[in-house]
Amino acid sequence: MTENTTGKPVGPMQHTHHQRRLNWGWWIFAAAALFYLLSEHRAHFFGVLPWLILLACPLMHLFMHHGHGEHGQHAKDSNAKDEK
Repeated sequence: MTENTTGKPVGPMQHTHHQRRLNWGWWIFAAAALFYLLSEHRAHFFGVLPWLILLACPLMHLFMHHGHGEHGQHAKDSNAKDEK
């Protein structure tokens, strides 16, 4: 256990409580910022939205194929199954 400024030991429950309060504060701030951005800058947001969707396509292709392995591996697996 660690000690706080008063010299009393601080347990893991107090760290968890502090972290939970910090998370709540962050989410409230994020919600308020999102509301402000969407209400005040709606025209800018909707003007950029088609370009963001077009940009998402190659990015999703790049990041989502990361877990597949090499594309040549798929062809080898299907040929091995056909021979059996």
